[in-house]
Amino acid sequence: MKLPRTYYNPISLFGSILAAVTTLIIIFFMIAMTFFDTDDTGSYAGIFIYMVLPVFLIIGLILIPIGMSRRSRRIKREGEDSVVSKIVLDLSNQRHWNAVGLFILVTILFLMITGIGTYKAFHYTESNEFCGTLCHSVMEPEHVAYQESAHSRVTCVQCHVGEGAEWYVKSKLSGLYQVYSVTFNKYPTPIETPVHSLRPARETCEECHWPEKFYSYNLRNEKNFLADSANTQWNTMLKMKIGSEHSAHGLIEGVHWHINSDVKVEYIASDKKREYLPWVRYVNKATGDTIVYNDIYESYDQEALDSMELREMDCLDCHNRPSHQFLPPQKFVDDMLAAGTIPVELPEVKFLAMQIFNNTFSTRDSGSMFIREEVNNFYNSSYPEFAAENQSMIDQAIEGLLAGYNKNIFPEMKASWDAYPNHIGHSEFNGCFRCHNGNHESEEGKVISRDCNLCHTILAQGNAENFQTTSIDMPLEFQHPVDIDEAWKEMACADCHRSLY
Repeated sequence: MKLPRTYYNPISLFGSILAAVTTLIIIFFMIAMTFFDTDDTGSYAGIFIYMVLPVFLIIGLILIPIGMSRRSRRIKREGEDSVVSKIVLDLSNQRHWNAVGLFILVTILFLMITGIGTYKAFHYTESNEFCGTLCHSVMEPEHVAYQESAHSRVTCVQCHVGEGAEWYVKSKLSGLYQVYSVTFNKYPTPIETPVHSLRPARETCEECHWPEKFYSYNLRNEKNFLADSANTQWNTMLKMKIGSEHSAHGLIEGVHWHINSDVKVEYIASDKKREYLPWVRYVNKATGDTIVYNDIYESYDQEALDSMELREMDCLDCHNRPSHQFLPPQKFVDDMLAAGTIPVELPEVKFLAMQIFNNTFSTRDSGSMFIREEVNNFYNSSYPEFAAENQSMIDQAIEGLLAGYNKNIFPEMKASWDAYPNHIGHSEFNGCFRCHNGNHESEEGKVISRDCNLCHTILAQGNAENFQTTSIDMPLEFQHPVDIDEAWKEMACADCHRSLY
């Protein structure tokens, strides 16, 4: 089949070869990904097929007319009148028919491939593997924590983007800067939170967790282990007041009172992480009653308050780590002791774990080596006879500590529980005590209560030798596992618990 003489030039021929080879490679990889297991390479294969290769295909197709145009101008300069600057289509000329047929065939093939590629690329950029594993060194901490969360079957974009073209476009525009940051190593370590441009929770979280749904009481049984020689187990059973005691009351009581549709709670934070809230406003939408609370120890004048961000409280102000929670050592070691992953019979293992994780590691490997060496050295020096007879138990503890370490501490990204405050609860971070610390007072003298029984009541607590119980309507007064007298009533839990690590 003969084509116009202008086609026969190095540039057009190279473009044709590039486009043809790229097309064959794309087709080959599409077939391979359809019929073969690509779980280990899916993130890289996807970006290669749907983003990298199409660029070369388009470049090849563009080179064809560029080469023909350059060839046409050269022939005209050499004085051959048979080639004119204008494009002339003569259907009585077999070469023109061949060119038209080839153009139509290539165009149809190109549109089919680009259509499939665009569709695949769209869905691929919305996939969890694209978000979590493509830039694995940067997003590894978030991706690992996500897979351990209750939302591991909810795709990243359902929370981070949601439905609608507007937020999809916004996410892709912000993604351009993220690509630049990763490419040129401009990203912070750890990745900063909260994400201030995140879509409001009422447009994402509430697609599943809608406020009108009643949240009833539930029971929570916590197993903790003391840092003594016997790893003494300390149990606490809590009645969590998630909603009202009776369903007819809706959300007028309990923790989720904060999302009552008849109530609006607003606040101003004095720091980027929203750890300190010096100003809180309560608005009753039904009656219009408004109460403004100021922190008596951290007050600002009106001009300063006006310069700060005013935010309406939503789900993420408490559930700020819903899918990317890094557990503190106290928590993940307790969980492993309760599950038997770490042998509770191993003397002082809880104390040893807390001492180990009180260190900062520069790399993943250095941390792993430190854990192995410290555990072995501790038992060989402190309990030599026990170590000689129970090496398998010590090895099991090492593997358990490594598993907890690998899931919750990421030295290269400086990501861990300590870097990301968790606003649920009040043990390691102020959480609830950001408002409920007894320091927020209105001009009328009203104070945001610090009473723990607003959110939960203790039904049982203690160790095996001294286990206290009560009826479901008669709460116990909190008993600290270690005798600190009445100090727990005067200070926030985090003031002490954070310093233990």
